[in-house]
Amino acid sequence: MDLSTFNKENYERIKAVESSFGASGRPLSKPGRILIGRGRLMKRGRRKPQPKAFFLFNDLLVYGSIIVNGRWHKKMKIIPLEDIQMEDMEDGMEMKNQWLIRTPCKSFFVSAATVEEKQAWIEHIEDSRLSLLQGGSRRPSSSFAVTWIPDQAAHKCMRCFKNFTPTKRRHHCRKCGFLVCRSCSKHRAVIEHIHPTKKLRVCRVCNANNKMDETSRLRGDSTGLESLEDGRVAASSEEEEADGIIEDFHRSSWLDSHTGTWGNEHIYDYPRPMHLRP
Repeated sequence: MDLSTFNKENYERIKAVESSFGASGRPLSKPGRILIGRGRLMKRGRRKPQPKAFFLFNDLLVYGSIIVNGRWHKKMKIIPLEDIQMEDMEDGMEMKNQWLIRTPCKSFFVSAATVEEKQAWIEHIEDSRLSLLQGGSRRPSSSFAVTWIPDQAAHKCMRCFKNFTPTKRRHHCRKCGFLVCRSCSKHRAVIEHIHPTKKLRVCRVCNANNKMDETSRLRGDSTGLESLEDGRVAASSEEEEADGIIEDFHRSSWLDSHTGTWGNEHIYDYPRPMHLRP
C-alpha cells in the first residue's frame, strides 16, 4: 500500500473512532497520529469488572464505555502514552490475564480474554510508548495515582475499624486508596499529579503525613520525615456505574506494517515514510 492510501485509510479509521463516541467525544485526528490497534478489555471498576473499548494510537491510549454492543461508545478517556506505566499481575478471583495500568491521575486493572491478547496489548503499548519517548519531545511521568481498594474488599473503615453500614458509607482516600468512613476522611488536600489546584478527599493519616511533610519543608529539612505508615495499596479505580451491557470479548485487531491493513496478528508497527524505506 502506498503512503497516500495508507494516510487516507488511517484518517478514516480515526474519524470512525471519533464518531463512535458521538457528541460527547473529543477530536482525535491530527497530523502524524496513527491508529495502531483496537479491542475490548475488562476494566476493574469500583464495584465490579466492566468491558471497555480500547484504542491504541502511536501517542495516546483511548478507552470508553460500550453501548449498542460495541458500535457506539461513551465516557471517552484519553491517556498520553508518556504518562503510562504498566505492571504485569497474577490472575485474580474475578479477572484472569490482568495487568495494572498506572497514570498520574488514575491507576486501574485491565484484563484480556487470553494470555496472548494480554501480552500483545502490553507489548504494543510499551513499544509505542518507547518509540514516542525516543523522539525527545516528551518526558515520562514520575508520579502515579494509587489504585483504589475495591468496595467489596473491606467491611470496616481501614482507619477507625468501625463497620460500614447503609448510613456509614465507604469513601476512598485519593492519596493512599484506602476505604474509609466519612469521619476519617473529612480533610481535603491538593494532590498535584492528579489535579494541580483541586482539593481532593484524603484520610486523616494522609492528612497528618501532609502536615508533617509541609513542616519539614518549611524547616528546610531536605530529607523529610517518614510517613506514619506504608502507603502501599493494590486494587481498583474511580467510581463508575455499570452500563448494563454484554460482557463478552472480541479479539483485538492490529495494524499490519507490511500491508497497511488490519488483522488479528500481533503486528503493530506502522509503515515507514517512503523516503525512509530501503
